[in-house]
Amino acid sequence: MEVTLFSILALGFILGIKHAIEPDHVIAVTTIASHSKKLWNASLAGVFWGIGHTATLFIIGLILIVIKNDISDKWSMSLEFLVGIMLVYLGIVSIRSFRKGRQQNEDHTHTGRSYIRGSYMKSIVIGLIHGLAGSAAMVLLTMSTVHSVWQGALYILIFGFGTITGMLLFTTIIGLPFVLSSKRKKINQSLTLAAGIVSTIFGLYYMYNLGVTEGLFSLWI
Repeated sequence: MEVTLFSILALGFILGIKHAIEPDHVIAVTTIASHSKKLWNASLAGVFWGIGHTATLFIIGLILIVIKNDISDKWSMSLEFLVGIMLVYLGIVSIRSFRKGRQQNEDHTHTGRSYIRGSYMKSIVIGLIHGLAGSAAMVLLTMSTVHSVWQGALYILIFGFGTITGMLLFTTIIGLPFVLSSKRKKINQSLTLAAGIVSTIFGLYYMYNLGVTEGLFSLWI
């Protein structure tokens, strides 16, 4: 039994790492990492995303496991739709910051403690939203894998630790181009603009796919 449980938890950790690099996760965090002046700040943005993501999954997932219930497709897809809205918002914010030339004042806005704290809080909020959207799938996966509430709680925590680890690694990699180009304003601004455009386009596609292709809009009408 111990070997079986260990294998399940090891699988959960690997799946957590894999989960961290899903396109919507990476794109969302990239919009924050794109403003980082130091690689450590970009890496921590991924860590705080993972903390927010894990917190939501753990709380909601555990509640649903205890009451042995699940989220309906209507509400599950609606929560996923929030991710699309968030991606569009993050993309527009990055594009607007480029257009307004805010990076002209990087010495004041990007190195200050208030900016750094704000970016970490933003990462946590993004993680919380992603956690809400993924809670239904997480519960189904957990209930089909473990056999008790405490095992379910442990599995979600290990899964969450995997997502934190995965996002830490990938935000570090993603942050490299932005940090290395921080002293070359034109290149840095172009990369930031590109991140904003990708986030906006992907967010619109995400919402269209959920609403039209997968039928979310028809469920609400």
